[in-house]
Amino acid sequence: MQRLLFLKFAVLAAAAPATGQTLDLARYALVDLTHPFNDQTVYWPTAPSTFALERQAWGKTPGGYFYSSFSFCTPEHGGTHLDAPLHFAEGAASTSDVPLERLIAPAVVIDVGRAAEADRNYRVSRADVESFEREHGSIAEGTIVLVRTGWSRFWPDRERYLGDAALGAGARLSFPGIGEEAARLLVEERGAAVLGIDTASIDYGPSTDFIAHRIGAARGVPNLENLTNLDRLPPRGAFVIALPVKIEGGSGGPVRAVALVPKR
Repeated sequence: MQRLLFLKFAVLAAAAPATGQTLDLARYALVDLTHPFNDQTVYWPTAPSTFALERQAWGKTPGGYFYSSFSFCTPEHGGTHLDAPLHFAEGAASTSDVPLERLIAPAVVIDVGRAAEADRNYRVSRADVESFEREHGSIAEGTIVLVRTGWSRFWPDRERYLGDAALGAGARLSFPGIGEEAARLLVEERGAAVLGIDTASIDYGPSTDFIAHRIGAARGVPNLENLTNLDRLPPRGAFVIALPVKIEGGSGGPVRAVALVPKR
């Protein structure tokens, strides 16, 4: 049913110019899944810089009208962003090459908030995925799979969010992620289009092998990290649009992720 609803949505949108129909957004709650980029944006501890916005122009022009312009600079992997497969797989798709059908797709939300509250280094297990499917139905191929840990409530407090406010390679990180067996189930068996999470990484904080990243990257699966407002999405039924800055050859980049949730 979810796939049929999504196809109906896509067909209506594509046919609108020819039929005169319009996509009635009033039928959907629009949920922003993106943290704003600013001087508080959380980056990986080894990032060489953070977000910078520099004013280039501001004020009245000689013609009498207002004009403003800025330049911005940011590492790829900070704030709400996409990891392209190239991030962990040599020769894989870069940010500009990720197929759009992976980035505009139906979504499910696996909620492990209680487990993460009890263990801040919790890893989503195969059993968690199977439990979700028993209650909400099988995860269809091509689905964007989002994991809600509740961690976005700590944003932008680096110490609470990352587990350590220190910068550099010596930072001791602590936050939930996706375990190896769950990643294999979602990527290799279910054919997930994207894995996403409301923490700084799909791999849990203490990870040194980043196995969930590697499993996904090997199959061309990108990630969405540092998401927010996942508590406003149903377990299934939402459509997610997550479009990154189209950086040619990049390994990731800032993304504006939104969800369309059908109103009952």
